[in-house]
Amino acid sequence: MRYRRFGDEGWEASILGFGCMRLPTSDGVPISASIVEDEAVEMIRRAVDCGVNYFDTAYTYHEGKSEALLGKALRGGYRERVRVATKSPVWLIERADDFDRFLEEQLERMQSGAIDYYLFHGLNAGRWRRILELGLLRRAEAAVDDGRIRHIGFSFHDVHASFREIIDGYDGWAMCQIQYNYMDVENQAGRRGLEHAASKGVPVVVMEPLLGGNLARPPREVRELFDARGGGRTPAEWALQWLWDQPEVTVVLSGMSDMRQLEENIASAEAAEERPLGKEGLELIAEARARFEAKAAVSCTRCGYCLPCPQGVNIPEMFGLYDHGAMYDDLLTSRFRYFRFFAEAERASSCSGCGECEDRCPQSLKISELMPLVHAVLGEGKPYPAKGR
Repeated sequence: MRYRRFGDEGWEASILGFGCMRLPTSDGVPISASIVEDEAVEMIRRAVDCGVNYFDTAYTYHEGKSEALLGKALRGGYRERVRVATKSPVWLIERADDFDRFLEEQLERMQSGAIDYYLFHGLNAGRWRRILELGLLRRAEAAVDDGRIRHIGFSFHDVHASFREIIDGYDGWAMCQIQYNYMDVENQAGRRGLEHAASKGVPVVVMEPLLGGNLARPPREVRELFDARGGGRTPAEWALQWLWDQPEVTVVLSGMSDMRQLEENIASAEAAEERPLGKEGLELIAEARARFEAKAAVSCTRCGYCLPCPQGVNIPEMFGLYDHGAMYDDLLTSRFRYFRFFAEAERASSCSGCGECEDRCPQSLKISELMPLVHAVLGEGKPYPAKGR
């Protein structure tokens, strides 16, 4: 296993971290509560025995079952060999006292005296304001002082400007966790956020390195590229190696669902510094990115100039979901997110066709014509229209 220094703490983290959000399940639903416990425990202990020393979970993973499973797996001397991160469910906190209530419940679930890294989960601009309003940073610092947690961090899902505001807004961050992969160089925190965190000495833990598995199971156009020029590496290995090629990345989390995935990722981590990408490798990744992008259904750059919409439609996110399904042949995820994460007013179905957004769109997109198509595909289950619509 390869290791990298984790900030100023004086310890080194395995470059491969184990994300406990996609453990093996009996019903085949990757994030359900029906964890196959014996298999999951065996995987976690195998990872530790192979040198993985960073494990990540959260209050809500596997419908609240992940933390307890991880705690069970790390009994018998394994807990002392690793660092564990879990997360405070910020969106469920209504009063300052709720912070401690959730923390106590998590400590009980994990049967642990202390949590190594306690992260504010999924921060965006709105949740950051709520943390400040409720004084939750002071609550977290008190938990450090009394030994319930050892370090404070955050995970992030929003635009780059919000990431800068959050990471610059508190001097006590021990680490941050961002979504980053070769398709998300400009999205969310992006490469700029990675570099900024590193410049401040804040370790960066990367989540979604394979974009929910889409980079491991690419469409035909991309798979053929790796088959022809990949030198025997799988698409998943190329995606992981691209991250480990960047010294600013401290740990790459992988949500592994079976022993085969674990063994493959361990092998990739062990080879990480022995097989650098080099110029040809970076060119291959750039070509793969271009082939993915060529499959996009709409030429939206997510600049946000179209906002605010008078009806409240989240136009960039609607186009983002629409493109995700087309680029990765993954409409199931796009449709799930359409209904799960967006209120009705934010969905494409709420577009009134007023056209105000079109006057502000640098790409001259016919947004009022496209929104009904977006809803037809994501909301009604219809196929994509012919290319060029």
